Amino acid sequence: MEFKKYSKTLFFGATLAVLAGCGGNDAVTQDDVNASTDGQVQPVITSDGSNGDSAVNGEQLGQEAQNLQDQASSAIAALPEVETVYFDFDTSVIRDDSREVLDLHVAYLNANPAQNVVLEGHADERGTREYNNALGERRGNAVKNYFMVQGVSADRIEVISYGEEKPAVIGHNNAAWSKNRRVEIKY
Repeated sequence: MEFKKYSKTLFFGATLAVLAGCGGNDAVTQDDVNASTDGQVQPVITSDGSNGDSAVNGEQLGQEAQNLQDQASSAIAALPEVETVYFDFDTSVIRDDSREVLDLHVAYLNANPAQNVVLEGHADERGTREYNNALGERRGNAVKNYFMVQGVSADRIEVISYGEEKPAVIGHNNAAWSKNRRVEIKY
């Protein structure tokens, strides 16, 4: 059988045969590949089941490939459950324990290029109102810069600072303050 290098249809048929395992003795012929009358590639049976294997056609194989792609896309594109990253006292340096959460958000944003994000920066009650607003903004910008380095466009990211105005936990101790030094990621 003579194969023409420029024949896309033949290449597709041969690829399907290889992907399906070619368990049977049936060979894909040029007639099988050219069997379409409307320019569409028709499913090619790669086995008749006589060797104990099941018949798999190109349509089934294509559907399986699409299902795998959909599963991979949904796994990557899933909206992360954790929406808050925390900071140490008086700093806007991203902690190591926050990077995994941020990477999940980056994956979501990269998989959903039309999605925008708002980063709300917060601080605890210690310090002046002006200082805490600036600190909240620096924290939001630290997360924004992290996203941008990972490929998220700056025009999709908005940073808002609330400083100490919206505490997550009311209290005047380290336990409360540690929950208030944060950036909330909102879609």
